[in-house]
Amino acid sequence: MTFRMWIFLALIVIAAAGGGFAYWQDHFNSRLPEGIAYGNGRIEAVQVDISTKIAGRVQDILVQEGDLVKPGQKVATIDTDQLKAQHLRAEADIASAESQVAAAEASIAQAKAQLILTEQELDRASRLVEQGHTSKETYDNRLSARDVAKATLAATKAELVSRQRSVDAARATAQEIRTQIDDSVLVSPIIGRVLYRLAEPGEVLGAGGKVLTLVNLSDIYMEIFLPAADAHRVSIGADARIKLDVLNVAIPAKVSFVSPESQFTPKQVETPSEREKLMFRVKVRVPQDLVLKHIDQVKTGVRGVAYVMLDENPKPEWPEFLQKLPPNVAQPASSR
Repeated sequence: MTFRMWIFLALIVIAAAGGGFAYWQDHFNSRLPEGIAYGNGRIEAVQVDISTKIAGRVQDILVQEGDLVKPGQKVATIDTDQLKAQHLRAEADIASAESQVAAAEASIAQAKAQLILTEQELDRASRLVEQGHTSKETYDNRLSARDVAKATLAATKAELVSRQRSVDAARATAQEIRTQIDDSVLVSPIIGRVLYRLAEPGEVLGAGGKVLTLVNLSDIYMEIFLPAADAHRVSIGADARIKLDVLNVAIPAKVSFVSPESQFTPKQVETPSEREKLMFRVKVRVPQDLVLKHIDQVKTGVRGVAYVMLDENPKPEWPEFLQKLPPNVAQPASSR
């Protein structure tokens, strides 16, 4: 078979696929009542990167790609031997600073005793001067000694405050290191599935280095694109249905976002004629409780079609092919 023949056959296959999709769209669109819009898309989820806050060597990674993790679950650890040594030194600095506080408190007690003695001697000298039994010079010496004792007491009190602040600084340093040690344990902030292991034990990462990428299974949605005639009639919280290619049931959902600006639709919209139009992006979100009930079956990237209930009064009923819901999911009263 010649090269041209291969190209001809490939073009026939592509044309058939496009025609099949167009027929499928027209077929189901003809079965939709007025007041329901639709668009194709794929199941998506927010990706969350688990990164290390501190620089260090990866000690262990506790999960594999594909594992389901829960909020608060430990997923990786960073080596902390150096931090633990720094923490021991910080604890020693605290003990040293506290001993200096004790020494300053003893100095204060000594300065207070000296001040009391000098005040007593000054009082006696004052009475003796009045009686003419001692000289004015002696009184002046006692007065000077009392003033020196007062200054010494003030200085030792200031020294005590300085030593206490040193204790506070040493404790803050120890707490900072303790926090860094705690940050060496990486936990999952979400319920999700491990998409990528971006590092392995033994690798040295800088602060902010990525260790894992998770798919956030608490935020499952599909993005579709609707023309302005439909988009302006879509409300946040409106009922929606998602029909996946691989399922024979419809997934109930809600509209969680409608873009305020139009844009050219991306390449996942199937036909070139649709991509040439300015459309509005609409996000249809699957309720979290439904996702959690079927957490093991949730897969991102699966293609399908989302159907959105427009603002109509009265509301139309969902067509029969969108009324079959997953097991244990009640049909909402408003859409029966």
